[in-house]
Amino acid sequence: MNNDIIFSPFKIKNFTLHNRLGVAPMTRISSPAKSIPRQDVLDFLVRRAENGAAIVYTEAIVTDYESGQGYPRQSRLTTQLQIDAWREVVEKIHSHGGIAIMQMFHCGRMAWPEINPADRTLAPSRLAPKQINPMTGQPYPLPDVMSQFDIDHVINGFVETAKGAVMAGFDGIEIHGAHGYLISQFLSSYSNQRDDNYGGSLENRFRFAREVIESVAMVVPGDRLLTFRVSNWGVADMEVSLFESAEEWQEMIGLLVQQPIDAISLSTYNFRDKAFGTDRNMAQLTRDVTPLPLMICGQIYDRASAEEALESADIALSSKSILLNPNWVEDVRAGGKLPLYKSEDANVAYSDEPLL
Repeated sequence: MNNDIIFSPFKIKNFTLHNRLGVAPMTRISSPAKSIPRQDVLDFLVRRAENGAAIVYTEAIVTDYESGQGYPRQSRLTTQLQIDAWREVVEKIHSHGGIAIMQMFHCGRMAWPEINPADRTLAPSRLAPKQINPMTGQPYPLPDVMSQFDIDHVINGFVETAKGAVMAGFDGIEIHGAHGYLISQFLSSYSNQRDDNYGGSLENRFRFAREVIESVAMVVPGDRLLTFRVSNWGVADMEVSLFESAEEWQEMIGLLVQQPIDAISLSTYNFRDKAFGTDRNMAQLTRDVTPLPLMICGQIYDRASAEEALESADIALSSKSILLNPNWVEDVRAGGKLPLYKSEDANVAYSDEPLL
């Protein structure tokens, strides 16, 4: 694979991307008023499209007003003010030839009760993360086990947020099923110990994800994208493999591709890492069982890493590199030496410092 492949068009549903590079979704705490991001954060997204990114993701948008928020000052997309603010961003991204995707999530047992009106945490089972909440310095509270009413209520939060994204003109909506947040908590036997229709077998553990996807798909027009993000790691209890084996992972992907989605977004620490004790990485294991377009992120920082990632995936997403380097896409095109940033280098995303 060569540089021409990176910068060749790629068709995904009815959209033709002008290259294979994009801005990965990144959690931020940048919405100080009315759950709308600061202007410099919105401008950052537009600049990345202007500077060549074919896909621009939002930060993760909180779906459920009562119990979904895990970090302070997160964005939402259910009021007219929020819709209008994001519509302006989407139109500008379009003017630079990019497509815009809104990602949405519920934090589940990783929510922060004190910043949620319901003052409660919801999860599939009464299990708290083992680690300390880095935002509070305190243990995570034991969550309430979600009832059927809670499940239906939370699903409706995803639906209402998707409606907001459609009204704002987003080209795609992504359901965040990764990183140990709520949907991921249902998928993994590590955090899901239910004995009802939402627990036990993988098919049952997948039920909540299926119901979210099916409900959201009903409000997403046919000319928009619906994508789903997956991972085998979580931001809490990071040492834990969320799936038990390559076979279980591929079984989950097999269930996922039966749903009305248009692409899968795969999040990894490092896309090169071999998975589940096999000689294959996560993208290769995923590609083995799905023909759907596959996006990937995880230490993609220069031309060589992008080329290698695209051997098993269709679109390479960057987080730290494109966050810290406004000209990253063109620097990849030039092929020069680029730095591999560490997580602490990206702390600007969680501060009040203006983004470049």
